[in-house]
Amino acid sequence: MEPPHLLPWAHSHAALPVPEPLADGRLGILFSSRDVEGRARIGSAQVSLDGASDPEILADPVLDVGDLGSFDDAGVTSSCVVDHDGRRYLYYSGWSRGVSVPFYFFAGCAVSDGGAFVRVSRSPILERNDVDPYLTASPWVIVEDGRWRMWYVSGTGWRLENGQPKHWYHIKYAESDDGLSWTRDGRVCIDYGDQQEYAISRPCVLRDGDRYRMWFAARGAAYRLGYAESDDGITWTRRDAEAALLGGVGTWDSEMQEYPAVFDAGGRRHMFYNGNGYGRTGIVHAVLDDV
Repeated sequence: MEPPHLLPWAHSHAALPVPEPLADGRLGILFSSRDVEGRARIGSAQVSLDGASDPEILADPVLDVGDLGSFDDAGVTSSCVVDHDGRRYLYYSGWSRGVSVPFYFFAGCAVSDGGAFVRVSRSPILERNDVDPYLTASPWVIVEDGRWRMWYVSGTGWRLENGQPKHWYHIKYAESDDGLSWTRDGRVCIDYGDQQEYAISRPCVLRDGDRYRMWFAARGAAYRLGYAESDDGITWTRRDAEAALLGGVGTWDSEMQEYPAVFDAGGRRHMFYNGNGYGRTGIVHAVLDDV
């Protein structure tokens, strides 16, 4: 899907896709676009997997930036959606600008009862604490037997390199009874693979029978897709080679591949992801395996 360009809130980018299969066979996608000042908002589109029709993009964002001075006044970026008991929970990352470091972001949540998404709080659902003292972002949530399970990005610090602050973050785990108040004990699910890695991006977790599968992207010289498996959703084994895409790279992802979202539709397993420029080239579609 090409990034929108003609909307006031969507000057560039279609990043962090969140696919939602629809009853009519089409696919809904939440995504993040940026305005001329670089602030992201979350939009919505409908597409056909076979490319038979052009994407239909809503004219207005489904979630706008927060109030001035709030944790998400510099942008909101999509992460995942959970449908539970007739409500839709949109988990997102809220951005604000910093002074000693260039930005902060924290995980937020907005809920829809069939209409517009409304923030559950003007503050993050994962605020800074001793477990996550720097930043939280990009929650991926599933509900199993009444237990809400989250995998999220957590900052481990900033370091000065060539006089500029550089961020480090990996993926941790949290649990909840209601999807809003979360218990965190610092359990790390995906850690840095080597000394070059410093950023591990939004996870996407699916359960296949007794196996949990996670897709993500890890950044060293550039973002590349990663993959891991787990028996319990807590202890993971990275198997990044299995995330490699066959057929080489295209002009849209020759420099980087990031933000994968995996889903099943039409008897096939699909992946949406972003390429060069963190979504500047739009959303790429790949077909994985027979399901």
